[in-house]
Amino acid sequence: MDRDQTEKDDEASGQGRPTLKTLAFMTGLGVTTVSRALKDAPEIGAETRRRVQLVAKQIGYRPNRAGVRLRTGKTNVISLVLNTEREIMSFVSDIIYGVSEVIADTPYHLIVTPYSRSQDPLDPIRYLVETGSADGVIISRTQPNDPRARYMLERGIPFATHGRTDMGLIHPYHDFDNYAFATEAVRHLAGIGRRRLALLAPPVELTYHSHTLNGFTDALSEVGASEIPFNTVSVDHSIEQIRMRTAQLMRRDVRPDGFVSSAAAATLAIVAGIEDAGLKLGRDVDVVSKQSSDLLHLFRRELLVVNENFRLAGAELARSVLGWIGGATPGSLQSLSKPTGVLAYRPPD
Repeated sequence: MDRDQTEKDDEASGQGRPTLKTLAFMTGLGVTTVSRALKDAPEIGAETRRRVQLVAKQIGYRPNRAGVRLRTGKTNVISLVLNTEREIMSFVSDIIYGVSEVIADTPYHLIVTPYSRSQDPLDPIRYLVETGSADGVIISRTQPNDPRARYMLERGIPFATHGRTDMGLIHPYHDFDNYAFATEAVRHLAGIGRRRLALLAPPVELTYHSHTLNGFTDALSEVGASEIPFNTVSVDHSIEQIRMRTAQLMRRDVRPDGFVSSAAAATLAIVAGIEDAGLKLGRDVDVVSKQSSDLLHLFRRELLVVNENFRLAGAELARSVLGWIGGATPGSLQSLSKPTGVLAYRPPD
């Protein structure tokens, strides 16, 4: 029986890497049998399938994606689209780790599609869609009315957003409950006697800005605390800008005695600004900050933290995209992580 086009393409482009012919030679089987064993064809015995797949894994065999695409119309690629100038490295590495864990045992692999601040965020999405470079897409820095989500919905491209939109359109997402984070942070600060609170918020154009701000202001009203406005910077500003503005704020007669910070990197700048003003963390002012790793207590034990798990986010986003590709309804592929409380430093046992 003649081999299918995928097998021919695999061998034609196989210079310098293992091919179906390599696997056939190593297993003593025919190329067609090897090809079908790799595809879990039921007419191939279970022991033969297991042996072929084990050898393929050991020698690093990968099917030629051009051939796979010709045969199936799929690329077996998930693209993670990231703004490389805005995302901090811990976020990037943890998201990638989470996505990679989920797709490790699937035919899919991950590519990162970067874009810069000078680009239209829609540009890399258009490229992926128009060139058919990926079967599914993951995006971050989600906006309330996100043109990227609308574009992919209109074109039927499976995708998931890190964060929610507010367009009245149903699509997969994973989000952290930033309303609950801000609420818990304010309640905790009020519980330790802090009454004048400042919020270092996310950028106003992102959806989680309103979630965070609404949680903060609602909780202020609930506990009877007052807000000291700190809206000249966001977590997207540079460390030096946040440090300088914090120091200016803390030198005023009426200054905050508590901060809520939406990002760990920004929190380092807040603490530096507090200390530039001659004040002491934990005595004159307390700070509740989100973090994605256990680094903040290594920096200052007086900090109060709320953990956000970006590895979990990556895993949930990958599951959502794969689920949509597999035929699940987009509305069933939405998840929301809740904060588990404000944590003070605890010395190791």
